[in-house]
Amino acid sequence: MRKRVFQWLGREFISLSAEGRAGLGAAEEARDLFDRFDGELRGAGLSLENTVRTRLWARDGESRGLASAQRLKTLTGKARSVSASFIAPDRFDSEAKVALTLTAMRPTKPGGEKVLKEYDPPASPLRYLISDSLVFLSGVTSHTGALTDQLAEVLPLIDGSLAEAGSSWARVVKVSCFLHRGQELEALKGLLRDAGRAAAPGTEYAFVHGYAAEGTLLEIEVTAETSA
Repeated sequence: MRKRVFQWLGREFISLSAEGRAGLGAAEEARDLFDRFDGELRGAGLSLENTVRTRLWARDGESRGLASAQRLKTLTGKARSVSASFIAPDRFDSEAKVALTLTAMRPTKPGGEKVLKEYDPPASPLRYLISDSLVFLSGVTSHTGALTDQLAEVLPLIDGSLAEAGSSWARVVKVSCFLHRGQELEALKGLLRDAGRAAAPGTEYAFVHGYAAEGTLLEIEVTAETSA
């Protein structure tokens, strides 16, 4: 397990990342990982209820589906968080089927709670959550058309979620773009630049093999400050 404790935006975060125990099924690997993460967080005075974001990496589509369903069973109630999931076999150093990255945030005020916003109708991922004046969006995707078409659909969805959460693109502090490995990074950068998003701070890029839906070429996560 890799553990990173860092200060960002005046808050303390803990990032945990690990691959599953090889030899288990995908759902069992995910369950075991969350148990291990919970123990690590409790040792730091936190718990899964302080989770703000998770990313799930799977060796194949079946493993992604099984592990994602297990995540939904595990992170319930106050432990619910924004999320994303990817098919990325080259992410693994072991024979595991599943890997997880979890980010938890220590509240700056006692009793600070997360505000959870579902999609309408509800979907597996949250639309967004607000905690301690920060808004976290789940990964946003499209699965129709070329990369240009998908980005043209994704960006307005992000804008709408930010506005509803009391934020805006001007208050974005991090953008994470997960691009299908068959696409060109410079093409995405150009499209973002044309859309007026090239100057977004903290933008990072990674390549993956696949997503929850066939035809998806891009998934974008956003973290922003609220106006409060």
